[in-house]
Amino acid sequence: MKSIIRCLAKEYPDVRIQLHYEHPHQLLVATILSAQCTDARVNIVTGKLFGKYKAAVDYINVPAEELEQDIFSTGFYRAKARNIRAATKMVLEQYGGEVPGTMEELLRLPGVGRKTANVLLGHCFDTPGIVVDTHVIRISNRLGFAATKDPQKIEFILMELVPKKQWVGFTHYLINHGRKVCTARRAKCDECSIGSYCESAFVI
Repeated sequence: MKSIIRCLAKEYPDVRIQLHYEHPHQLLVATILSAQCTDARVNIVTGKLFGKYKAAVDYINVPAEELEQDIFSTGFYRAKARNIRAATKMVLEQYGGEVPGTMEELLRLPGVGRKTANVLLGHCFDTPGIVVDTHVIRISNRLGFAATKDPQKIEFILMELVPKKQWVGFTHYLINHGRKVCTARRAKCDECSIGSYCESAFVI
């Protein structure tokens, strides 16, 4: 694992979260929108959204249909609008307007699972976590770290394999590698810096 991390760190020296945000509530909204949607599309939408909805309460005061139209292009817009409004309402009423900073509290918010919670914890509260998205699932299986598609099982497996201080960075390494090299359609094994450690290299 140390060799893999070293190779990926060299290949992706400037990893960072791709979603644009200025404070925890914006990241909460952006992460809810990112479900089954690209970060690039989310950033296009939030570029306008965050200019219009300047305070958390704005998401509550606007008609649901208007918010749905504002996030329409991210897909599943009705469910996402419903979750954004419900989660924001809980933040305002139960947490004094501040997005909570623990896994237990975050998981109480509508539309928030472990993936979203770990994104918020790792980038807003300096609490390391491993975010398991489709790239992390795919690469973890191809490398032989896991033999499951269950995000929570993979999260716990990687927590055992990766040093805690590198959890956030490791997530970004795999996401970047999944976008650039180890893609879903066809893995570019001949371009892979960690191919010699991969059980699936040249076989996929």
